[in-house]
Amino acid sequence: MLRKLFIVVVIAAVIGGAVFWFITRAQIVPESALGPHTPDLQNGRTMFLAGNCASCHASPDQPDPTRLGGGLGLKSPFGTFYPPNISSHREDGIGGWTEAQFVTAMVNGTSPDLWHLYPVFPYTSFQHMSFGDVRDLFAYIKTLAAVAGVIEENDLPIHYKIRRTIGVWKFLYLDGEPFKSDPAKSAQWNRGAYLVNGVAHCAECHSPRNVLGGIKQGLRFAGGPEFGGDGFVPNITQKGIGDWSEKDITTLLESGDLPDGDRVGGEMIKVVRNTAQLSADDRAAIAAYIKSLPPIEGPVPPERK
Repeated sequence: MLRKLFIVVVIAAVIGGAVFWFITRAQIVPESALGPHTPDLQNGRTMFLAGNCASCHASPDQPDPTRLGGGLGLKSPFGTFYPPNISSHREDGIGGWTEAQFVTAMVNGTSPDLWHLYPVFPYTSFQHMSFGDVRDLFAYIKTLAAVAGVIEENDLPIHYKIRRTIGVWKFLYLDGEPFKSDPAKSAQWNRGAYLVNGVAHCAECHSPRNVLGGIKQGLRFAGGPEFGGDGFVPNITQKGIGDWSEKDITTLLESGDLPDGDRVGGEMIKVVRNTAQLSADDRAAIAAYIKSLPPIEGPVPPERK
């Protein structure tokens, strides 16, 4: 009887291990999936600005947002992450990467050495970008200054350093679905939906998360505690900003001014530095989409002291 039980346990362990290995394998985008492409550097710059890339990847304590040497500490409930050097430097940055490797990192969260990237890099949103936009972004980044230097390792508890387990997280939260336009909506609304849910990754900050760090989908855009624990991110559904007009939203994205005469603060200051450089049409598209979000009752913000 014990021998049979032992055999069952071994078989279950082998099957379980095989399932774990299968669902946690690194996914890549092969070169063959890309096809011919002529880079559009202006569009690449738009993607760079909409994606707020400099806010995380620019070298700290210097004024140039295009020096993408990384190293800014991002606090989270799981530890402190240090965004890498994504400058055009061939050894220390991503200047030696291929297009397919960059696209793979953006949409699959997989590094060139087939490591799972931590989802503090918002590939759950970037996966909805078109390959063309990602390739234009890569081409634009390669025109920026090469910055030497490798940043320090992430400061994480040892159990979070096991990269293979991130594959389980991806299995739960990375759906691999590209953006699909809604034919019943206007071109402006669809452009806004694409920007907000894709490259601009607005939901990554404006949504509450569960204990695994995944967005609570039923509360998407409903605000919540700032991921690093230093503040509260507002609800941007109609429950939170229902009395705002689309003009109010575009004004915020251009100048940082709020309808009540106040100004944005915290990390949103960095966001506005980028959205202010987008075209008026793209700001209007973002506003049209956000204004269309249905009201969702989110976490209650703390009382102001």
